[in-house]
Amino acid sequence: MKDLDTLPITEKFSDPNITAKGETRASVPLMKATTLWFNTGTLCNIECVNCYIESSPSNDRLVYITTDEVADYLDQIVERKWATTEIAFTGGEPFMNPEMIDIARVCLQRGFEVLILTNAMLPMMRKSIKAGLLELRETYGDRLTLRISLDHFKAENHDAERGKGSFDVTIKGMKWLRDNKFNMAVAGRTVWGDTDADSRAGYDALFAEHNFKIDAQNHGITVLFPEMDETVDVPEITTDCWGILNKSPREIMCSSSRMVVKRKGAEKPAVLACTLLAYAPEFELGTTLAEAEGAVKLNHPHCAKFCVLGGASCSA
Repeated sequence: MKDLDTLPITEKFSDPNITAKGETRASVPLMKATTLWFNTGTLCNIECVNCYIESSPSNDRLVYITTDEVADYLDQIVERKWATTEIAFTGGEPFMNPEMIDIARVCLQRGFEVLILTNAMLPMMRKSIKAGLLELRETYGDRLTLRISLDHFKAENHDAERGKGSFDVTIKGMKWLRDNKFNMAVAGRTVWGDTDADSRAGYDALFAEHNFKIDAQNHGITVLFPEMDETVDVPEITTDCWGILNKSPREIMCSSSRMVVKRKGAEKPAVLACTLLAYAPEFELGTTLAEAEGAVKLNHPHCAKFCVLGGASCSA
């Protein structure tokens, strides 16, 4: 950490305990598990240029998780006395999972807040999904939030990532959510180099134009994610870095959350350290929440770029 560019990336992130310079690698204990994430499956209706999980209409490396499997982990939350208040869902596109409405309903019935990440495109706008969402909103109100993937406040930039015309389709979905009084949040990206202030001003103007009740200045409501490129050289995070960077392990996503996935061909779902590393076997912690309570070694470029140096979190 003290010399950021002395060693090639091929020598970094190879030992879970020691950095390439021989320093003690930082780790993050699970301090208070406030959010449990589920990946609903990697199938998606579109294929983005820089999707961190490579979701597409053909990628089924993570298969659809079921209502019963989710319910089992809700039971485990109670058994382990986790402080979880929020159940969050990502994909792929969650609304491609045929059980998504039932899954959300089970979580809401158990008293949890529910966050669903979606591109608000055609899978969400199917008649059956809209009917299910309306029922959930009517019954559970503000305990359900949909976070919309809106990569940029300008259509041309969003479409460059997600395909021509995708911005307009997403805005149409957001208008339906607005008209039916759903809680909305937005996830944007920072690949275009805008300052944080300029990005939030741009989203502010867009939200005002469409009368979206979304706070662009609230970092937990309009979440702007740093880019994740494993080919870019980044420093390893050591135990000394907490003091150097004036950061605490408590600020890092894996101190307060875990993610459950179902791998193609697997008998059971698995619990991962975080939402970003679905394919990295060293971040698979077991099949139960009990097995997932240990500390996480920050042994991946995403740990440094996205979480520690980028200060980002998939949870609010």
